[in-house]
Amino acid sequence: MSFRSGAGQLRTFCKSVKPSLRAYGVSGQRFVSQSAAHKNTAVSFEAPSIANKMAAHVDPPSSVAYLKTLSKPELFSLGIIGCVTTSKLLLNFVIKIFPYVPVFFVKLLVSKLYCGGDTVAEVRECGKQLQKRGISNMMLSLTIEDAEGVKNVDIGYIVNETIRSVHEVLKPNMLQQLETAVDVNDVAPGYIALKPSALVANPAQVLLNFNNPEWKAQRDELVKNCAAITQTVYDLNHQLLKKYPSRKAPFFVSTIDAEKYDLQTAGVYELQRILFEKFNPTSSPIVSCIGTWQLYLTDAVQELQAELERAERDGYKLGVKLVRGAYIHSEPNRETVIQPTKRASDINYNSVMTKVIADLLAKGSKSTYGHLVVASHNYYSQILATEQLAGKDHSYGKCNVVLGQLLGMADNVTYDLIKNHGARNIIKYVPWGPPLETKDYLLRRLQENGDAVRADNGWPLIKAVAKTLF
Repeated sequence: MSFRSGAGQLRTFCKSVKPSLRAYGVSGQRFVSQSAAHKNTAVSFEAPSIANKMAAHVDPPSSVAYLKTLSKPELFSLGIIGCVTTSKLLLNFVIKIFPYVPVFFVKLLVSKLYCGGDTVAEVRECGKQLQKRGISNMMLSLTIEDAEGVKNVDIGYIVNETIRSVHEVLKPNMLQQLETAVDVNDVAPGYIALKPSALVANPAQVLLNFNNPEWKAQRDELVKNCAAITQTVYDLNHQLLKKYPSRKAPFFVSTIDAEKYDLQTAGVYELQRILFEKFNPTSSPIVSCIGTWQLYLTDAVQELQAELERAERDGYKLGVKLVRGAYIHSEPNRETVIQPTKRASDINYNSVMTKVIADLLAKGSKSTYGHLVVASHNYYSQILATEQLAGKDHSYGKCNVVLGQLLGMADNVTYDLIKNHGARNIIKYVPWGPPLETKDYLLRRLQENGDAVRADNGWPLIKAVAKTLF
């Protein structure tokens, strides 16, 4: 069956898979890998019929409906993006010359599409604009980072600015909506993204030596900085919970972003665990911290399963952000640490996602998974999650599943989920900060998400922009 003919066929498809998804999702089976580390865990994940469902594809909706909501300057900027992504050769050329493009030129042409602004005031305004589109909240990310340890950045400044953005952007954005909401659970949480490589000097070596006693002082500094920000989130959550006791989801969430594989396995997973134990005790009705698992990694399922068992044993809840992965072009050992095919990554991602959602729906506040962010531009994954949550309004499980995409990317998917599927649990990842740093962020997006950018844009985007304008 073709899905190009519109929402009617898509709804028919969703209805056809709904019974099997429910039967699959609430079975209670855990995703335990039976294979050795660095082997493809996806192939034996489920029976072939389920694997086919997990790897299915639905063409994303046309961009025209969303583009009609934009201003002419925004359409012009998107037209430029369309032009530079018409071919892989041209995109690679743009990536090479991008570091030499003047900052003012980048800001004038494309920054506003993908970045929240340079200042707190500009980011607040970005939040208001997102609300007008039906996107109730953001995952804020101060873009200053120094993974290679060569910038000599002011770590204290990053910590203080991040805390300030919680108080001066996320908090007013949340309070304004809570005061007018029919149901306080209709407002998605506000998130603050913490990049471990931005929160300690010489971050790569600190993470690689996270459990080395000789690096204890530096490790403790990283933990202290992450904990200071997360403590702000935790305190605000419990203050607001007293005022809004019917709230089932966090008001704010501290999010540990993923790093490259060697840093992730050597230090980031352990960093997440330390914060989970401190800020997500089972005695708390809501979690305040989530970590990130990259499902294109061959051992991500094993890592998540091991963390689930630790959480159940040690009395804390997991907060989970699921991504496919962002370092496919820069991982030095791609052939061993990353799934061999896109299909295998899709199976891994959708299988884990549906199982976590099923656990949250079945067990509610008793689930060891306290919160889930489905961070994906893949239309099928987003539809799969939305369909699984259908009819579960106001349940603990549904309130604690949020869909997310990067600002400026997959906006046609976001628009469709809101307008045609009634989704309210949507956020956008919003980077902000000094212009030079946001330029570096845009370069990383081109490098790490270049294939996705090209697939989403190129000639189809140019044609859609032209159709919208003329």
